[in-house]
Amino acid sequence: MRKPTKQLLAPALMLSISTCGTALAADEPVKPAASTTPSFSDVLTATGITESGYVAASYFHSNGYGTYHQFDNKHDSFQLDQAGFTLAFQPKDGFGALVNIAAGEDMKILNAAEGSNPNAFDIVQGFVQYAAGPLTVIAGKYVTLAGAEVIAPTGNTNFSRSLLFFAEPLTHTGVRVTYAASDTLNIVAGVNNGWNSSSLSTSGSKTAEMGVAWTPSKTFSLAAQAYVGKDPTFDAQRILVDAVATYSATDALTFVLSYDWGKQQQHAAGDPDLNWNGAAFYTNYALNDQWRVSLRLEYLDDKEGFVSGLLNTPQKLKEGTLTFGYAPAKSFELRIEARYDKSDKATFLRTISTDATINPFADSQTGFALQGVYKF
Repeated sequence: MRKPTKQLLAPALMLSISTCGTALAADEPVKPAASTTPSFSDVLTATGITESGYVAASYFHSNGYGTYHQFDNKHDSFQLDQAGFTLAFQPKDGFGALVNIAAGEDMKILNAAEGSNPNAFDIVQGFVQYAAGPLTVIAGKYVTLAGAEVIAPTGNTNFSRSLLFFAEPLTHTGVRVTYAASDTLNIVAGVNNGWNSSSLSTSGSKTAEMGVAWTPSKTFSLAAQAYVGKDPTFDAQRILVDAVATYSATDALTFVLSYDWGKQQQHAAGDPDLNWNGAAFYTNYALNDQWRVSLRLEYLDDKEGFVSGLLNTPQKLKEGTLTFGYAPAKSFELRIEARYDKSDKATFLRTISTDATINPFADSQTGFALQGVYKF
């Protein structure tokens, strides 16, 4: 998400000296003239470059290990979730570029999903751009079109990510073309290396992405996208269809509905095709200028075990998440969250033990989190 460049509004202070016969007292210090040296923000503004960043840290308590949670998979632990910074030069016409880097515990998981060493630093996005009228082309690495939630915590209303987010791709490396057909309709098409991978799959095949974003009014928007191609991990054909609808009932109340349908073909003889579908419903309400509340209710039908990674283990997952946000300043928010996950199968990892008499899995898990997010 691009953030407007900060503006430095500091007019020069002019010191006027009266010529009407009134002199300054001898012991009255003369105020120095304001500095005319341009600030870093002034330099960026003059060049058309925008900058933004954030730092997010949390404490997460759970009676399990955050099974099917994308990032919050540790419990009873303080951690730096993410510290991110973005520099972008994106003119309406001509060439530009964007670089988005981040560090923290979440980046270890993102790197692992991308097939890289799970270190705490990642280039989340890095691409060159060319814009000409209604057409924009980017080439490099960029975030996925799928889903209602994003990698950066500043773009979400909850601390934890949804079950759908866990089953969706995160980033892509390739070429993406966006065409603004009108003021209300954008059409997107692209070709990527696999799903999260920045390298080629074993077969060298690609994944196609297609999407439309329709915003007929200020209160409603609808986005739909599809991904079709081989996942390099399984070298198996996969398809994902995703849709997100957003409705702003008032300035304070917003509803979001996200739906996913996916299928992965069998990649070994005797294995079944993997099918899954699910929906997440969000309600976001601003209580006042400082407090807000967000409720997420979700259902995911993992028919053959794609989400769990346990073949021939179908399950139905549900979760409910309640998050309160307190923002004493525009640049900072404290989030307080409670979450409950439930399955019709015992697949949530509760404990790690060498005692064979202890069942390490349960059919539910609960979590509580505190997170601070600072934006600059």
